[in-house]
Amino acid sequence: MAQDMTLLWGSGSPPCWRVMIALEEKDLQGYNQKLLSFEKNEHKSQEVLDLNPRGQLPTFKHGDIIVNESYAACFYLESQFKSQGNKLIPDSQTEQALMYQRMFEGSTFYDKLNTVIYYEWYVPEGERHDSALTRNKEALTTELKLWEGYLQKLGSNTCLAGPTFSLADVIVFPTVATLFRFGMSAERYPNLGAYYALLKERPSIKASWPPHWLENPKGQDTLKDI
Repeated sequence: MAQDMTLLWGSGSPPCWRVMIALEEKDLQGYNQKLLSFEKNEHKSQEVLDLNPRGQLPTFKHGDIIVNESYAACFYLESQFKSQGNKLIPDSQTEQALMYQRMFEGSTFYDKLNTVIYYEWYVPEGERHDSALTRNKEALTTELKLWEGYLQKLGSNTCLAGPTFSLADVIVFPTVATLFRFGMSAERYPNLGAYYALLKERPSIKASWPPHWLENPKGQDTLKDI
């Protein structure tokens, strides 16, 4: 089954990590995979463009079916393998609604993170302004306070949609992990810190941990003052 699957991915990319977590949760180990380098622009290679005309990672193929957007790939895996591995959509109406809400809010969360940690990557040197980066940091801080509040309301030792690990966590945890990788303080955001500490030990997350993070555990301090 997994032998019919191929994933082209980049280390440390939250969208790629989402799909890898979902594959682990659905017991789909053994899929074909190829690690590509963003720094070497390998995501723009013909190999990727043949499957994904946007030249983005992840690029995921199952048989003749291509699903490149990470949200779509995660939904696809849960839909096609409902009875296999861990169930990622709760039965509870309340938890399911909250799962969908947090999943799609996760897109905004990830975008606001990117505007800070990859500011110099996305904005040409002549167009960069300290005031713009300050605004981006303020927007990220506001976003972080929202997620702190969400987790505080749910209580300790919980996932994003309740007690059960769900697609909301598959989608959002890589963003949270990236925040801490770039130096965010767990003391300043204790609920996000507790959530990170709880889920980073989950087997699917440990098995798919970005390899370059393992090689260099220290990370960066870009977000130390957020």
